[in-house]
Amino acid sequence: MKKHLLQLFVALFSIIFIVGCSSTTTMEKKETKAVKNGEVTFYIVRHGKTMLNTTDRVQGWSDAVLTPEGEKPIRDAGKGLKNIEFSVAYSSDSGRSVQTANIILDENKKAKNVSLQTDKRLREFNFGSYEGDLNHTMWSDIAESQGKTLDEWRSAGTSPRDFANSVAELDKGRVKEGENWPAEDYDTITKRLKDSIDEIAKKESKKGNSNVLVVSHGLSIGALIDTLSEGYSLPSGGLKNGSVTTIKYKNGEYSIEKVGDLSYIEKGKNK
Repeated sequence: MKKHLLQLFVALFSIIFIVGCSSTTTMEKKETKAVKNGEVTFYIVRHGKTMLNTTDRVQGWSDAVLTPEGEKPIRDAGKGLKNIEFSVAYSSDSGRSVQTANIILDENKKAKNVSLQTDKRLREFNFGSYEGDLNHTMWSDIAESQGKTLDEWRSAGTSPRDFANSVAELDKGRVKEGENWPAEDYDTITKRLKDSIDEIAKKESKKGNSNVLVVSHGLSIGALIDTLSEGYSLPSGGLKNGSVTTIKYKNGEYSIEKVGDLSYIEKGKNK
């Protein structure tokens, strides 16, 4: 009888031990998973001023290098961001964005092992047949299509959505098949931008808390902000070259911290 009781006790103890170990392992896995779902902070920088900017040309998918003056605020921004430990860096595949991102990484003390990745979804709006033309021409055509003078159109202001959709509609009667990529409408633009940021955010969040450098373009950053927080007001005059927009991501939700922040440039000037 005692022998049977002893065997029963041993069997029960074994079961309790196995269940306990299993529960501990499950708990450890949950804790590990919880740790990995970290907060991602995006530092989204508008590229530096280019040769096409200085000649007031339409610059969407067309490209130009930064001017010497255009490099200065970017280098200052890099110095201002030098102590941010970036886990990864992305830019659009446009040369002006790649050049900007590399300058910032060169100035960063903690980004020596960070390699730049490019993503064409982070490009500026595509303006179709207006690419490389004078901004004045494109703006005048938009104003005329709305029955306004250029001054009236400018003073009334326009949203990124209306601007992109106006260009896309006008371009349908101008673009020749195979000569250029047709101008994009707003939904096309915002979808590619949101897809890119979502992919980066989910990927980096799994690694824990992280800081991500992203270099993109003025209108595209504005459109992304509008998509993540509809109706968010941009700074008067738009986003300046080298300005930093900070966005946080946690558990599938985005929060906009600062838009068009120039403090990193100012901080870098004193370095």
